[in-house]
Amino acid sequence: MSDEAPQNQSFSPPPPGATAALVLADGTVLWGKGLGATGSAVGEVVFNTAMTGYQEVLTDPSYAGQIITFTFPHIGNVGANGEDIECLTPAARGAILRADVTEPSNWRASRHLGAWMASNGIIGITGIDTRALTRRIRETGAPNGTIARAPDGIFDLEALRRKAADWPGLLGMDLAKDVTCGQTYQWDETLWQLGQGYGRQADPQFHVVAVDYGAKRNILRCLASAGCKVTVVPATTTGEEILGHHPDGVFLSNGPGDPEATGTYAVPAIKAVLDAGLPLFGICLGHQMLALALGGKTRKMETGHRGANHPVKDLLTGKVEITSQNHGFAVVEEGLPKGVSVSHRSLFDGSVEGLSVADRPVFSVQYHPEASPGPQDSHYLFERFVSLMKANKPKT
Repeated sequence: MSDEAPQNQSFSPPPPGATAALVLADGTVLWGKGLGATGSAVGEVVFNTAMTGYQEVLTDPSYAGQIITFTFPHIGNVGANGEDIECLTPAARGAILRADVTEPSNWRASRHLGAWMASNGIIGITGIDTRALTRRIRETGAPNGTIARAPDGIFDLEALRRKAADWPGLLGMDLAKDVTCGQTYQWDETLWQLGQGYGRQADPQFHVVAVDYGAKRNILRCLASAGCKVTVVPATTTGEEILGHHPDGVFLSNGPGDPEATGTYAVPAIKAVLDAGLPLFGICLGHQMLALALGGKTRKMETGHRGANHPVKDLLTGKVEITSQNHGFAVVEEGLPKGVSVSHRSLFDGSVEGLSVADRPVFSVQYHPEASPGPQDSHYLFERFVSLMKANKPKT
């Protein structure tokens, strides 16, 4: 379906009680009830299949520039709290829900989801046939759209359509610079435990520099829980500056946007780390840019992978992991340089889900081993990273 709408297109009037609209670039209008912030926002309309963890999803920086369709119908029923967040300033453009949000029913809830969304500037719409919208995305690709909420129910639909049609899309867009940290900082918070909350790493055994392209907090917690002192640096940090921290290993985080666009400044830094021979672990955007630094290529996917139920096969062990994923770009397998091999593969579409490098302490995965939300099948990868740092640490 073309993103171009005919000139002088007429729109049907809103149904009674409609206070929100999703207007796609081709002129399709979906009406519903508004939730969260008022106003309008444009982005790529995608879907997420996770059944839990909507607050972690909405605060994942990798969703910058995107409007999230939740396929699970009961979103908001456990409310919102101050702990289940992955960044302080959510970057998602909006949320599309099937059912109205009910009053929270959970002992950890501190706020209604709608109030939490409003305070974070996220526009929501409920009452949408999310199954039909998801099917459309799967069949024709992720469209550009504008989500709008107006309590008075008055919308300029043509302006909203034009806003969606004029938005350039994520291809070629560097969004890591919008969500990265503003300065270097230290991280020592460890994983959450029932009855205890988050802990602190008081006796780190290794020093990791984590390059923040849009890092989720639970990734940093996993590194700290694995025995690491974590120094987080901005996405634009040079290789010389990274190595100047004298780390035992370097971590390349997740993040939004086109890896080739971010790679203009990130790839030279990654190459410097590779040349230094340090252990290196990349996930999601970090995985994609590692591939670019090694001489590979990436591509924009039709619909991407977003959810907490994606099966991935470890080609070395034959083990299948159920993984949490959020990405719209993928590494191109054809043309990977000699010595770089595919270590993990998606059982949904066969795409590249991991890389390993011969004779180097370097590996990456496309998915999110920290989960949050999602299964914890892949937590072992943080221990693998620690093992590489232990094996490569100079003897004193």
